[in-house]
Amino acid sequence: MISFIVPAYNEEQCLAETLDALHATGVALDEAYEIVVADDGSTDQTAAIAGQKGAILVSVANRQIAATRNSGARMATGDWLIFVDADTVVNAEVVQAAVQAMRSGAVGGGAGIRFDEPVPAYARFFLRIIVRIFRVTGLATGCFLFCTRAAFTAVDGFDERYYGAEEIVMSRALKRQGKFVILKQAVTTSARKLRTYSVRETMAFMARMALRGTKALKQRKGMEFWYAERRADPRNDA
Repeated sequence: MISFIVPAYNEEQCLAETLDALHATGVALDEAYEIVVADDGSTDQTAAIAGQKGAILVSVANRQIAATRNSGARMATGDWLIFVDADTVVNAEVVQAAVQAMRSGAVGGGAGIRFDEPVPAYARFFLRIIVRIFRVTGLATGCFLFCTRAAFTAVDGFDERYYGAEEIVMSRALKRQGKFVILKQAVTTSARKLRTYSVRETMAFMARMALRGTKALKQRKGMEFWYAERRADPRNDA
């Protein structure tokens, strides 16, 4: 069975579309599936939407993405785990390719990514580079990562010392277990952070991460780009 695991914090604007796409994909593939939403202390309608959309709800108060992913995985019952961010829309093609890869012996992998529009002009160049780096280095992006239950257990899940870049750490851990693939098929994820943070703010954050390295990723302080209260996405007002 496929277990779709969706970590979420105050995702009422995106979650319904994400869950609808997961249901449509499960039906299209005619595979047994479940959807687990790990609600990390949301104060909006995230939990209600998860319930309305037929998801299994796990309520936690981690405010830490790696721990929340693990909380969802512990509730899941499938042998194939697919971690999907709450602002990411999957399709049948990419999930079918992920399942086929695991059936063929891969321990896990990631997928290509597209960003919803509009994407700020300054960000397009950087996104192309970042996406290319992830593909060339064989790393999964955080919005879509899949693995077998056995591989997840073998690496003891996502490393909860990390408040960010946990998908990179997880990708490397899974690679040590066996074949890890990056699919050519793609999911669509939100560019909202790039729409809601200025060029200056984004560049300053990236510079801090580059200067402080792994140490910066192991504490919430300084990680406002991921952990601050979410800013209103102008796309929702369009």
